Amino acid sequence: MTPSTPNRPSATLPLSDRQRARARSVQLLALDVDGVLSDGRLYYDANGVEAKAFHTQDGVGIKMLLALGIEVAIITGRTSPMVERRVGELGIKHLIMGRDDKWQALSALASDLALGPEELAYCGDDLPDLEAIMKSGLGVSVPNAPTYIQENADVVTQRAGGYGAVRELCELIVDAKGQWPETMRRYLATDDTPKE
Repeated sequence: MTPSTPNRPSATLPLSDRQRARARSVQLLALDVDGVLSDGRLYYDANGVEAKAFHTQDGVGIKMLLALGIEVAIITGRTSPMVERRVGELGIKHLIMGRDDKWQALSALASDLALGPEELAYCGDDLPDLEAIMKSGLGVSVPNAPTYIQENADVVTQRAGGYGAVRELCELIVDAKGQWPETMRRYLATDDTPKE
């Protein structure tokens, strides 16, 4: 029996026309790490070595955007070899670490890429992310963020950070751009589908 092709992303939130228009304009998605790509907890072993867990479904979502020519950036206040490794695995070109001034970092990157604020999406979960959430064309937060962060976002994902929130956001952007059917065809038509 041949499975049917999914008509819509399973995680797509119901969007207003305004939210959908903002998602359709996105050319660069920038993501915080702790609390967005990870669950926000810091794990240390007895030797003080830090560990992070990343959700593989988020990785596939990021690869969906990259395949459509949408830029992805990681902007984090911490410096971490684990983040460097993950970014390398996913083929993300833009990694900015050690920056709590997220909006300034994102603005500089957007300028380098000749993108306006309306073409930016930013997803974060805490105070260092707030300005970027508020000033990006599509400001996104996660349900594990403080309420006052969520209230300033255009969209709050259903899934928590570290548990598929980024995948949900990527699917939302792909769908808003009308690229969901093409994305599904690409994954179903080849044997060299990107794996996570």
